[in-house]
Amino acid sequence: MVPLRNIIGHFSTITRHKILVGKECFRVGLYRQGVLHDLSKYSCEEFSSGVRYYQGNRSPNAAEKEALGYSRAWLHHKGRNKHHFEYWIDFEPGRSGKLVGNPMPLRYVIEMFLDRVAASKIYRGKDYTDRSALDYYNILRGAGYMHRKTQHELEFLLNLLADRGEDYTYAFIRALLLREKVRRMDQRREALRSLAGRILRKAEVPVKAARQLKEQAENLAHILLG
Repeated sequence: MVPLRNIIGHFSTITRHKILVGKECFRVGLYRQGVLHDLSKYSCEEFSSGVRYYQGNRSPNAAEKEALGYSRAWLHHKGRNKHHFEYWIDFEPGRSGKLVGNPMPLRYVIEMFLDRVAASKIYRGKDYTDRSALDYYNILRGAGYMHRKTQHELEFLLNLLADRGEDYTYAFIRALLLREKVRRMDQRREALRSLAGRILRKAEVPVKAARQLKEQAENLAHILLG
């Protein structure tokens, strides 16, 4: 039977982490992602494994992998949360059968960064510094199939945090997201212009045809009636 302290401890850990990531997301303007972050951890599949392998000082997924050779909770989690680069791994187009990482949208790269920062704050506690997330990343650097562009963006943010601190990094992220928002608005505006142009061009066809028929009828009337 699972000890009650495991249930309370795991629920407390994932809830503190979720609340902390939510606060970090709100600080940079990712409100929807802040609310929805890691909700799958409360599902039966993930929560039961988390309780069974709860240790308090590290992720229970690591303990489950050591016990089973894989983590059922992690396999469930990474397929439902876009802020994990593993979500974006798929087979390469064609018949090579090779697994490759795909570039992540910027907003999910930022959520991944904030997720790592929050996890470091939870597990490092009073020993946390602005370098903690970068130090942990460097331990596992090169593992997995993270796309090179995504890797560059994540490493840039981790190094920026380590070198310039949290306030500066979060201000930079807000500016980055604002620029991305403006870019998307420009793309939508251009797409609407293009769509409107296609509609107008199609509408001109029957107008031109009607003009031609009218001119032909007038010419025929002129010939017959003199």
